[in-house]
Amino acid sequence: MDYRIDALPLVYGDRHLLVVDKPAGLLSVPGRGPDKQDCALARVRRDHPDALVVHRLDMATSGLLLMARGPAVQRALSRAFEQRRVGKRYLALAAGRIGAPASVDDDGWGCVDLPLAADWPNRPLQVVDPVHGRPSQTRWRILGYDAARDATRVELEPVTGRSHQLRVHLLALGHPILGDALYAPPAVRERAPRLLLHASVLELVHPATGERLRWCSPVPF
Repeated sequence: MDYRIDALPLVYGDRHLLVVDKPAGLLSVPGRGPDKQDCALARVRRDHPDALVVHRLDMATSGLLLMARGPAVQRALSRAFEQRRVGKRYLALAAGRIGAPASVDDDGWGCVDLPLAADWPNRPLQVVDPVHGRPSQTRWRILGYDAARDATRVELEPVTGRSHQLRVHLLALGHPILGDALYAPPAVRERAPRLLLHASVLELVHPATGERLRWCSPVPF
């Protein structure tokens, strides 16, 4: 399917699940206060009242967002996420020229393996914390360098799903994402009107049919 719900592209829909393409600047779920009730979930529920959240994207991140239709499917999909049976890939444009990973796997991917913890005095920020942080791994590979923008296009595959993981791991490499209002220094933040991070690929086994499904979203930057 390919139609729209209140300007949200519905990439896929059946009686079990929905996949929408969330724009940057829109919450995944309602926030606190009347000014934060507009979100992807609320918009989808106008046409699909049984829609339930399975995972979230940061407000600043665009791309593919999965929702379940009903609690049974929500539980099944949540288990798939917990057991790392859902494939997710992101595209980012990071500041500067990133060097090749020090080591790569058989598919040519490097891995950032740095534990993350909440930066309590500065929540919701996260920090690398080797002592108290939770294990966090991100696979990554370089797609190309844009000399005109002095930025590297990077494909990212989160192994774990910590808050702000991709943003903090790229920052730890010394290359914050362009437009990142939380982690980038002002000079990098101001080089883009939004966070240049996009959830581009989502892949899973359908919880009802057993079919392997894969969706792709064009990168808008």
